[in-house]
Amino acid sequence: MTAEPLAVIGMACRYPGGIDSPEDLWQALVDRRTVAGPFPTDRGWDLDALRRDGRCATDRGGFLDSATRFDAAFFDLSPREADAMDPQQRLALEVGWEALEHARIDPTTLRGSRTGVFLGAEARPYGPPLHEAPADLAGVLFTGTAPSVISGRLAHTLGLNGPVLTVDTSASSSLVALHLAVEGLRGGECELALAGGVTVMTTPGYHVAFSALGGLAPDARCKPFSADADGVAWSEGAGVLVLERLERARRLGHRVLAVVRGSAVNSDGASHSLTAPNGEAQRAVIHAALADAELAPADIDAVEAHGTGTRL
Repeated sequence: MTAEPLAVIGMACRYPGGIDSPEDLWQALVDRRTVAGPFPTDRGWDLDALRRDGRCATDRGGFLDSATRFDAAFFDLSPREADAMDPQQRLALEVGWEALEHARIDPTTLRGSRTGVFLGAEARPYGPPLHEAPADLAGVLFTGTAPSVISGRLAHTLGLNGPVLTVDTSASSSLVALHLAVEGLRGGECELALAGGVTVMTTPGYHVAFSALGGLAPDARCKPFSADADGVAWSEGAGVLVLERLERARRLGHRVLAVVRGSAVNSDGASHSLTAPNGEAQRAVIHAALADAELAPADIDAVEAHGTGTRL
């Protein structure tokens, strides 16, 4: 396997604050706009109870305005099947389609192609438990709530024959999905790849659980690497990239929006607690990524880091 550069030729996203495109996201960053808002009122949450009994440290977060809306007919799905689908499946369909259009590729032309789908996502509760499902939803609820189908739904709808994976490595899921897409393209398992992640909070469960642990920021703002860090802020959204080998992108005349020179993954392994980072392991994975990209530390101009901003 050669360390061939990979080209990003298309991208699409949905984020809170009405961000529906990469251009919207960039403008929000330039404007330093806060996109956190109040809890949604269209998901059946008992907001009064959450506020009244103090179970939640905040009533704000990053929520999508369109999480409950979906054009089932566009994807040739019945209303019954669409109702039984985890919103993460719906969002993956929409954003995956938009990413291909952004790459100037007609999604309907990929049927039978060796196109892979690599999406990071966590299982989220949606609908009744399978053993309590109404008879008319029993079959479709099974596929509608399976994490594997988040990526599989996109591949099935477009008729893609490359590798199809839903990856759950918690906060790093979408980055690990990108790494696996890079490996799949370099190894010849696929010629084109969709890579990214999706999450929709169907319940306030994460807010309640982290409030109990003292890990939720009362102002719904992350403050990573700061002495003022007082908790995580939960948000939802989706982002999908379209990738192919750089040589192929140039040969086909595709726009090259960015280049992935290398990537690497590992595990923090043993730390003083399950969720605590391990500095040695993190240094090791950075060295591995640099080696894969055939770069030295001095070649790096900018670093983007992830930090939840909890007191830990």
